Amino acid sequence: MSIRIENMSKVYKLGATSVEALKEVSVTVQDNEYLAIMGPSGSGKSTMMNIIGCLDTPTSGAYFLGDHDVSKMNDDQLAEIRNQKIGFVFQTFNLLPRADVFHNVELPMVYSGMSSARRKKMAEVAIEKVGLTDRMKHRPSELSGGQRQRVAIARALVNNPSIILADEPTGNLDSSTGAEIMVIFDQLNRSGNTIILVTHESDIAMHARRVIKLKDGMIESDTPNKEGIAA
Repeated sequence: MSIRIENMSKVYKLGATSVEALKEVSVTVQDNEYLAIMGPSGSGKSTMMNIIGCLDTPTSGAYFLGDHDVSKMNDDQLAEIRNQKIGFVFQTFNLLPRADVFHNVELPMVYSGMSSARRKKMAEVAIEKVGLTDRMKHRPSELSGGQRQRVAIARALVNNPSIILADEPTGNLDSSTGAEIMVIFDQLNRSGNTIILVTHESDIAMHARRVIKLKDGMIESDTPNKEGIAA
């Protein structure tokens, strides 16, 4: 599913002050691309990720996800798009501490009206993709950091989304474990998922086939990375 952003701006009101987080940004992401978004703190990369992920809406400009004009959707429509088309992976894993691996991965499907048998099958497939079938009944506290991030990736995959958004996915991991996690993203991209990751680490960004650098809410550079590790 392609992404098209046209002259998108985002302004936050902080009391009497206005902060322009994005300034007329335009970018197109093709289906099955692997894109890294980089930039210093305050550059607008998290705002851009939140808008792409339908967690926030632009102040002005347009955002098309496939044929859908997301910038004109209401909250219910945004929630439906998020649930069907987008998987999220966060730096802090965001797992339920008292739930085991299976139930953490199953969670996005619980409110969809899907039968328990179908949920079970889809959760097991997602867990197998990240190599944690033997840890299915373990709780997060019984897993390493890398295993917890694998659970988060499986949860992002479980609804078969077109797009996976990863916000600093290796930020809480050591370099060796981070490299293992990036192998999974590389494999997912090769299998057809569009991957968009936010990172401040150059070695992580080098996995992508394209790198966008933001500065002061604007695109400073947009560079193909034909030598990307996933290539």
